[in-house]
Amino acid sequence: MSKKKNNQKETALQNNPNDEVAPPNKHPAAGSFKANIVPEQHSKKIKDKVYFAELAKLQIELVKLQEWVKFKRFKVVIIFEGRDAAGKGGAIKRITECLSPRIARVVALPAPTEREKTQWYFQRYVTHLPAAGEIVLLDRSWYNRAGVERVMGFCTEEEYREFLRSCPEFERMLVRSGIILIKYWFSVSNDEQEQRFQARMDDPTKRWKLSPMDLESRARWIEYSRAKDEMFKYTDIKQAPWYVVNSDVKKRARLNCISHLLSLFAYDDLTPDTIVLPPRQDDIGYVRPPFSDQTFVPEKY
Repeated sequence: MSKKKNNQKETALQNNPNDEVAPPNKHPAAGSFKANIVPEQHSKKIKDKVYFAELAKLQIELVKLQEWVKFKRFKVVIIFEGRDAAGKGGAIKRITECLSPRIARVVALPAPTEREKTQWYFQRYVTHLPAAGEIVLLDRSWYNRAGVERVMGFCTEEEYREFLRSCPEFERMLVRSGIILIKYWFSVSNDEQEQRFQARMDDPTKRWKLSPMDLESRARWIEYSRAKDEMFKYTDIKQAPWYVVNSDVKKRARLNCISHLLSLFAYDDLTPDTIVLPPRQDDIGYVRPPFSDQTFVPEKY
């Protein structure tokens, strides 16, 4: 990385100490889609009426993109990284909500097994890479090594340094093989993360999201910041740049992320034509078995 680029990043970090400024749009597949919500940093919440209207428009476009990926036999990998409670899962859910699970699938791997720990570091991720016409969304990825493993001491200094050397080459190899690799970092401020952690602690349906590792990350905020900065320095490459999503307002973050994702593809509308249902077959000679022969779910509601 050039000295000029390093100076620009240092200046950006000084201006935004909580996290970072997004890198410029450098993706080679950049398209022309534009939504009404622009990716600027907003601190105010968005009205539900506006949010759901925009989300509906964007999800229609995502279906068009899905059909285009299938038609062109693209292989797409989208990485979602960021601090705990930054909103990665919510964005992934809204992206995949209206898509076919046969085309767009989410991969969220657990901690590596003892056997996997002895493999080449990237090996367990390679098996989940897409075939032609597929989109894989990685809810965390091989960047665990540069984040949680680095901060929590789960890898050695040698393993960490080797990752920083090999990761850019690994990703360039993926791109040369025909994979479209897109990387998002969800940036959340200290105060907002604390509020979200507290909300999870108070909500029994979300308490499972909090692990001892999440709580430890609060105590090591600065260490994670340094690890993230170092990771960006080595892995923000031309072939697969990082795109930073300001996620202090979750709904804005989702819209901005989806809008940006769509803008990376110059896709055509291949939405299937309107379908006309054929008439139902006549039930001549068919006798339905008695209800008593079947076991029904109790109708409690």
